[in-house]
Amino acid sequence: MRQVFRLQEAHRGELLDRVKGYDVISCDGCGFVHIVPIPSEEVLKNIYQEEYYTEEKPLYIERLEEDMEWWNTIYDDRYEFMESLLPEGKRSMLDVGCGPGTFLKRGKERGWKVCGIEPSRVAAEYARGLGIDVIEGFFTDELKERLRGFRGMHLSEVLEHLPHPEEFLRDINDVLEEGGVLCCVVPNDYSPVQKILSERLGFAPYWLAPPHHINYFSFTTLKGLLERTGFEVVHHTAMFPMDFFLLMGENYVGDDKVGRRCHRMRKRLDILLSASELEGFRKALYNLMATYGVGREVVMYARKPAGQGDRVDA
Repeated sequence: MRQVFRLQEAHRGELLDRVKGYDVISCDGCGFVHIVPIPSEEVLKNIYQEEYYTEEKPLYIERLEEDMEWWNTIYDDRYEFMESLLPEGKRSMLDVGCGPGTFLKRGKERGWKVCGIEPSRVAAEYARGLGIDVIEGFFTDELKERLRGFRGMHLSEVLEHLPHPEEFLRDINDVLEEGGVLCCVVPNDYSPVQKILSERLGFAPYWLAPPHHINYFSFTTLKGLLERTGFEVVHHTAMFPMDFFLLMGENYVGDDKVGRRCHRMRKRLDILLSASELEGFRKALYNLMATYGVGREVVMYARKPAGQGDRVDA
């Protein structure tokens, strides 16, 4: 208990919000926003092994299947950018927190050698049903030693769930080969759009979701975290700004019916903008949004520089 107390005391910064018994602070030491107290690893282990896909997101896989045409346009963007940096024959992908494995399935279809790590029993079983090699469990020191040598790594909607994301990224850096590429995706929180929604339209901070979401990143704070852990950020872009619907008067917060309707419109737009006539425009648009801190998700690509060695210590 003394160790946990010292850990919590180390986190100090401006109080932004209070929700569900947690303080949300802009932490001076960590360089990003997170909740305090930070949930214990024992609590989180139970959530992500058994509860997440059965209680927190029971419809996730069903809706993922409905959305696969849209998801594949997103996956293709990520693979295409990473392929532009990695030669053929060097394309191996480790997806940590791979969920049901659909990102890896798309990579396998594109000729990548793929492997996933996933703590959820339900999600891991689904991924194996897709023919994906999945290690069921958490990313541990033992796995880190076994899995060295990947040229591509994917972390999608992972860092916001972790009690110690900086240490985790240092371990990821160790596994990635020199010159390898990491694609990191997190929700874009406390964004300019959310600030307008909160200050001008009276929205409560709907983006806060403790204890599942511990950390809250922006384009700036994710870039800083990646650079502190030994990565060189080479590109950033955004995903569709769902909160634009809120600006337009479509309040989907807490309303699944409205949320799904807005999501269907977002999907339709993204798919049609992926046509060859508009694909360049779509990518330029989302790149521009990222420049201004707009977009529901941050998508950031970073390389492990050559000559770095294994561990980059703080």
